[in-house]
Amino acid sequence: MPYTVIPTALPDVLILEPKVFGDDRGFFFESFNQRDFAQATGLDVQFVQDNHSRSVKGVLRGLHYQIEHPQGKLVRVTQGEVFDVVVDLRRSSPRFGKWEGVLLSADNRRQLWIPPGFAHGFVVTSDSAEFLYKTTDYWYPEFERSLLWNDPAVGVQWPLQAQPQLAAKDAAGARLAEAQVFD
Repeated sequence: MPYTVIPTALPDVLILEPKVFGDDRGFFFESFNQRDFAQATGLDVQFVQDNHSRSVKGVLRGLHYQIEHPQGKLVRVTQGEVFDVVVDLRRSSPRFGKWEGVLLSADNRRQLWIPPGFAHGFVVTSDSAEFLYKTTDYWYPEFERSLLWNDPAVGVQWPLQAQPQLAAKDAAGARLAEAQVFD
């Protein structure tokens, strides 16, 4: 099996560790294989879009979600390190409003599966980081929403040493009590 699947406190959110082949020349691993992903996770998903971002230390992106056309995401870091966060926004879930944080880095090569119905964000903890993510639906800016990154009702424990750098939409994110959420 090319992946080791590690469950998180949010059962639908999975950490995937790829099998890496390395020697003194470098390394190789399959970052994604549809058949192996389905076998390892039991999920039959189709990815339609790949995104790539680069951010500097202290940039916090998120917590984003699409209220219509919700996206599942498979995310990873190819350079640097981030603290990646997901929040369950499915009102029918017993874990509604709960969060999980995972350290993703180029060194640990971990990937995180984030199913539809979750808000997602990250803060860069290294000097810079490049972040890749595959999505199960396209980006629709008219349906994009931001959950307030520091809403005390959610209580994410971000590993911050200073105020993060935020986009205007993230600084103005909705608190969980007022946010549009999923059934």
